[in-house]
Amino acid sequence: MNDLRLFSDTDALAQGAAAFIAQQASGQRRFSIALSGGSTPRALYHVLASPPFATHINWSQFHLFWGDERCVPPDHPDSNYRMAAETLISHVALPPENIHRMFGERPPHEGASAYAAELRAFFGGLPHFDLVLLGMGDDGHTASLFPHTPALHETTRWVVPNEAPVAPYGRLTLTAPVINAASTVLFLISGRTKAARLHEVLDGASDPQRLPAQMIHPVSGHIIWMVDAPAAQLLNPSP
Repeated sequence: MNDLRLFSDTDALAQGAAAFIAQQASGQRRFSIALSGGSTPRALYHVLASPPFATHINWSQFHLFWGDERCVPPDHPDSNYRMAAETLISHVALPPENIHRMFGERPPHEGASAYAAELRAFFGGLPHFDLVLLGMGDDGHTASLFPHTPALHETTRWVVPNEAPVAPYGRLTLTAPVINAASTVLFLISGRTKAARLHEVLDGASDPQRLPAQMIHPVSGHIIWMVDAPAAQLLNPSP
C-alpha cells in the first residue's frame, strides 16, 4: 500500500520532507541517502540548508549519493551534483569524504562501473540505502529510468547508462533493484502538470514499461509519496 501524504503547496511539501529526513537520520551513526535532481528536490535542499535544519542536523553522519546524473561535468548547469552543491552542500557542515557523486564527465559505461565500485566499497554488497529520494517526470519516469528504455530490464547491475528523450541525452542511473533495496523510498511530486500521470501511476493499471515509476516497490522497506495539492487533484480518494 502506498503511504500518501498531502501538502498544500511545494513549500509545505519541502518543509515536510525536510522534517521527515531529519527525523529519519536522528540518532543514526551513518545515514545514507540518494539524492534526486529536479525543481521539487531543489526546494527541499534550500530548506535543509536553512535554519533550523542546517544547524540542528548532524551532517557528519550523512553520506550523500545520487540516484541519477546527466553525462556532463560536475560544474555543468545541467549537473544534478552541481544543483545539490549550490543549494545544499555548500551551506552545511558536510565532510567532503561523505559526498559520493556520480561521474557524469566520464564515458557512460566507465562512469557507471566506477559508481558501482563506489557503492560496493561503501556498502560491501548490494546497496541498502537508508533513504532514496525520487521525483517523477511528466512521462512517468523516475531517476533516469525512462519509458521503454533498456535500463528498465536490468536485474543484476546496480548502475547503468541510459538515454533520455531530451537533452542532455546521456544519463547514469541507479537500477530498480538497487532502489527497491532501500529502507525507505520517498517520492516528491508537485505541480498540476504531474496530476494526470500521477493518477495513472497510483490508481491506473500496471504498465511499468510505459510508467517506470510503477517499478518502485521496496522489497522490505517503505515507500512514501509526498504530494502537493495541485499534483494530487486527480487521485482517487481513500476509501
